[in-house]
Amino acid sequence: MRNDDNGSANDNEGRPNPWAEPPGWRTGPAWQERRRGPRLLKIALAVACIAGLALLAVRPELLIDRIAGKTGALRAATGGPPPAAESARPTAPAPLAPPAPDEPTLQEPFRGSPALQWADGAAGIEVPEASAVGWMPKEKVADALQKTRQFLVTANLDPATLRGERPAGALALLDPRQPEIPQRLEQYLTKPTEQDSPVTVFTRFDPAEVKPVGDVVKVRGAMRVEEGEPGEVLVVTDYTFVHPMAKTQGGTSVQRTIVRRQITLALLDPARWETVRGRLQLRDYHAEWSNVECETAGGFLHPQFPLGARTGPPATGPAVDPYDRGGKVRGDGCGTSTRP
Repeated sequence: MRNDDNGSANDNEGRPNPWAEPPGWRTGPAWQERRRGPRLLKIALAVACIAGLALLAVRPELLIDRIAGKTGALRAATGGPPPAAESARPTAPAPLAPPAPDEPTLQEPFRGSPALQWADGAAGIEVPEASAVGWMPKEKVADALQKTRQFLVTANLDPATLRGERPAGALALLDPRQPEIPQRLEQYLTKPTEQDSPVTVFTRFDPAEVKPVGDVVKVRGAMRVEEGEPGEVLVVTDYTFVHPMAKTQGGTSVQRTIVRRQITLALLDPARWETVRGRLQLRDYHAEWSNVECETAGGFLHPQFPLGARTGPPATGPAVDPYDRGGKVRGDGCGTSTRP
């Protein structure tokens, strides 16, 4: 005997069905009418599925592009113009790119990132128009701005610096007669500790552990000139660098290491200060980094890959948006990144 879904009162041989519901409970005409709707819907869905499969057989790239994140929204994101240069510190986080997968790949390391439309490398470190400031004439201010730009490039974008070599180009721009700073930087580089690490000033990775994905680092920020103490001109900078990295020993996982630096450099009047003419003094430096291990062992940044197990201490700071360029650099511990 079979108990059908339609609640028939008879079995297959015409005998009464003892498990059937009483007449009128589900077997009335109204219930039977409602049953016809889903059946018609199933037929329509089946026809639509057959038509869809036929279309994919002719144009399979429609599904492939959807999975790979190469839809019209992504094409609009990559084809749009870059944002205007910063003229003041932002008051809100950078908006997300148009809806698209946010997982970076070896082929598209900035996919889904607000940095997708940022400038490439040194082009993102724009120098403002120079003008006389205090005692310093226009041409000297222009020289200070250019040297500051050169320092940021060699400290954060030079391939030798990134792979952990001595940042000789950046050090050559600094004043050796500045009290404490030359000795402190030398200690950072030769005997790094968790508290005294060169990554507070220079962007460095362990080449035995990771390598850059491609040759593009995305950069956004601004610099400005201020008059400091008598005979002192300050160049105040605030830049964010986005480095896509992959493991050196194979693997296809890509992690975007995001470094934000606020650095102030000074150019001094030799008539008032003890200084080497034309050299910069490092007056202030603050940094934060995201998507990396909390420890900077060996004086390197260690990217934390999505599928990898964290090897350093757990995050102690708050969750932060690494693309939010408003406010000052946070110095309250190693936090969790809210965006890759």
